[in-house]
Amino acid sequence: MTTTDLRSAATRALHRSRLELAAGRGSLTRRRILALPALSLATSSAGHASAAEAKGQLTWGLHISLAPTWFDPAETPSIITPYLVMYAVHDALVKSMPGQLLAPSLAESWTLSDDGLTYEFVLRKGIKFHNGDAVTAEDVKFSFERYRGTASKTLKDRIAGVETPDSQRVRFTLKRPWSDFLTFYASASGAAWIVPKRYVERVGDEGYKKAPIGAGPYRFVSFSPGVELALEAFDQYWRKTPSVKYLAFKVIPDEATRLAALQRGEVDIAYSLRGELAEQLQRTKGLTLKSQVTGNYWLYFADQWDAKSPWHDQRVRLAVSLAIDRNTLNQALTLGLSRITGSIISESFEYYRQPPSPVYDPTKAKQLLAEAGYPTGFDAGDYFCDISYANLAEAVLNYLQAVGIRIKLRPLERAAFFKGYAEKSYKNLIQGQSAAFGNAATRLEAFVVKGGAFVYGSYADIDELFERQAAELDVSKRAEMLHKIQQLVDDRVIYAPIWQQAFLSGVGPRVGQSGLGLIAGYTFSAPYEDITLMGK
Repeated sequence: MTTTDLRSAATRALHRSRLELAAGRGSLTRRRILALPALSLATSSAGHASAAEAKGQLTWGLHISLAPTWFDPAETPSIITPYLVMYAVHDALVKSMPGQLLAPSLAESWTLSDDGLTYEFVLRKGIKFHNGDAVTAEDVKFSFERYRGTASKTLKDRIAGVETPDSQRVRFTLKRPWSDFLTFYASASGAAWIVPKRYVERVGDEGYKKAPIGAGPYRFVSFSPGVELALEAFDQYWRKTPSVKYLAFKVIPDEATRLAALQRGEVDIAYSLRGELAEQLQRTKGLTLKSQVTGNYWLYFADQWDAKSPWHDQRVRLAVSLAIDRNTLNQALTLGLSRITGSIISESFEYYRQPPSPVYDPTKAKQLLAEAGYPTGFDAGDYFCDISYANLAEAVLNYLQAVGIRIKLRPLERAAFFKGYAEKSYKNLIQGQSAAFGNAATRLEAFVVKGGAFVYGSYADIDELFERQAAELDVSKRAEMLHKIQQLVDDRVIYAPIWQQAFLSGVGPRVGQSGLGLIAGYTFSAPYEDITLMGK
């Protein structure tokens, strides 16, 4: 199959899939970690008063349908999508920002005790939630205690207690030293994103998702499910007053329709444009293509621990990997901008291990299937995927069918797909994905190790090695153990990695700063307070 054929087929497949779906941590001896905010963030809490007034509106065309679960940091799964909303409506003690993986935000500084057991955060003074309530240490404690998203068990199992010595200080005490505390707390999960305790207790969890209040640069205005999310600039935001007054996020699932909306000026930024449409975007005067290589995509063999399943045989799983022509897929769908890494872990992550490059060898794939007892292939059941990437799934499915693996595509809207994935509802093949922040350990915790949010089965030696590395404070020894785990994942073909995807977006002529690519490794526009209209 040629690149041109793949592009055309992929576009048709995505459209067809959508039509089918519509139908059917006493006192501290302190060792300073970070005393002051970075210069780029050093804006006084009163600095917004002299800033220019926010004006105008920018509109995004989204490739996904937004879900209220993503409005509440407590429910953050191990994917990047909720941060699309969180960077606008909410703020965190510490978060990823331009030039800083862990930048002080609501916390102006934090310290770690010499014994490695106690982290103390000092909050900025004068910060308010959108409803006027002050952001206090009690809100930080409350937000941690109600957190139930990805890595919640890992975090809470390692923390002995959370104290609030006063309204501006919060203290986390660990059961034992843990070098990954900040990574899990402030990077790979939503636990450090703070919500107002009094408001949440008054309206309840469901009421909060209907009318979320945060401490971010934009406040919630309205949400029409499947249609649009509207936000308004919060002029008391501590870092700076946003330049743009209103933000609108329009749900436009069809790629061609998103591009057309961008070309007509109905939206200013259109996410996720691939293949022929990305090429058309490049040819359109006044429009700009932006590319961020962020999320990893893979195939997961949900039934590999079931001795009666064909997926239990490692040769069958390897045959799947050999059947996929990733380089042609890359050229066809992402203009050759994705990276074929052979891993489910981001190349930029700490402790990443570079595996051998994946090989395309359909002849070898057929040979392995025959050796496993399937000389004419087999009926493989269902292939589950996020409908936003059904065109990738359709192309992969065609490669599998070419070697005799007959399988049916089951695309689902993103929120429903990840809900079923986490609930262990799927069988056979799952096209998984994650662009979440973190390091190799956080990715392995969510997708490989026993108890992980998206783990259907595990191996005892990998689980034991993961626990050992978590308690290890020597960086080189940790790296060695994490590399070993990644090697075992590769050797056992627990996954068939596809690529680290280039996320392609279109930017219109009204946009000054789109925010795309400002935060390293982040998929979407951010920080929203840095986004501008052209000439503003």
